[in-house]
Amino acid sequence: MKSQTFNQHVVKKGNKSLVLQTIQEFTPISRADIANKTGLNKGTVSSQVSELLAEDLILESGPGVSSGGRRPVMLLFNHLAGYSIGVDIGVNYILGILTDLQGNITNEKITHFNDLSYEEIQIQLNMIIDSLLLSMPPSSYGLVGIGVGVPGTVSTEGEILLAPNLNWRNKDLKGFLEEKYKVPVLIENEANAGAYGEKKFGAGQSSDNLIYISVGIGIGVGLILNGELYKGHNGFSGELGHMTIEVDGPLCRCGNQGCWELYASEKALVNSAAEKGIRPAEGQKLSLEMLNELAEGGDPVAINIFREIGNYLGIGINNIINIFNPEQIIVGNRLASSGNWLRESIKEKQKQMLRTHQKDLNICFSQLSRYSAALGASAYASENFLAINIQDI
Repeated sequence: MKSQTFNQHVVKKGNKSLVLQTIQEFTPISRADIANKTGLNKGTVSSQVSELLAEDLILESGPGVSSGGRRPVMLLFNHLAGYSIGVDIGVNYILGILTDLQGNITNEKITHFNDLSYEEIQIQLNMIIDSLLLSMPPSSYGLVGIGVGVPGTVSTEGEILLAPNLNWRNKDLKGFLEEKYKVPVLIENEANAGAYGEKKFGAGQSSDNLIYISVGIGIGVGLILNGELYKGHNGFSGELGHMTIEVDGPLCRCGNQGCWELYASEKALVNSAAEKGIRPAEGQKLSLEMLNELAEGGDPVAINIFREIGNYLGIGINNIINIFNPEQIIVGNRLASSGNWLRESIKEKQKQMLRTHQKDLNICFSQLSRYSAALGASAYASENFLAINIQDI
């Protein structure tokens, strides 16, 4: 009897989740259309809809178009039932966003820094989260979770094992944030979060095999293969910024030599500009933004530096394409803003690839700009909340 009760619970949970997902995807939608799309009988749909209405996860709106009988009452996903915070921790910045359950950004905060300790970054992170919480509108569930993307390897339990460009090792940021804010916290590799953000909201929505290349101070790679985020055996896949492209190259913070990110990252770009004599105005700092402005104004030295970085990006991209044969490559994070000056040299390198791997391949730059990872992290938090809610029936 206990087994039968458990099985009924699992089936009911699955039905409720299916109904909610259908309403999310096709909102507004009638009960009859939910039954048609899911294959569930009308009684089951009606029962699950009643529960979801009681939980304020869906709403009823005015009548829809009649197909011959009474005009149906339409159902809407209540994306304002709660809010999530998504955070992208970079090597020299923290970006935080507050989103509703549909991923719409309602507020954002960003701070820039240099060479802060883990404890100092915790303080900056708290300030951003606290500021976002103060701006959160009233809702049934309030803050439902926090998602954080970090530039490093993350265990399946959410511990940050190694973030070499931040000098972090074995940091329990998840435990710290859960204790302070009393909501579930999900920690993910920043490139994985960026890949998920682009798949769900951005340039990758129509692709089931896409590679997201996060190019900031370092380089990370998020892999979505056959429609699913690929994390590898222990969850550490995607550290392709540390693949060797120069055997006797300089030493990387990871301990390897000649890593891709030493030649094709934002840091490599700024270092190259300094070596070539580009100097900022008094009181300014040599930065990606400054180099973008110079290139926009036609500065030949700046444009050439971008072309060189694009060439190195193209080398790594070709390696990735030869291994994974994706349908789409998305270049994101900070250097996505420089696509106008990187695109041609990447395309030139693409001509050196195997012809078989060039067919139907789309290489593009992020549609979400700097928001890819934060949106992906926020979506993880929202989806975790909905999954837990469905379980508690």
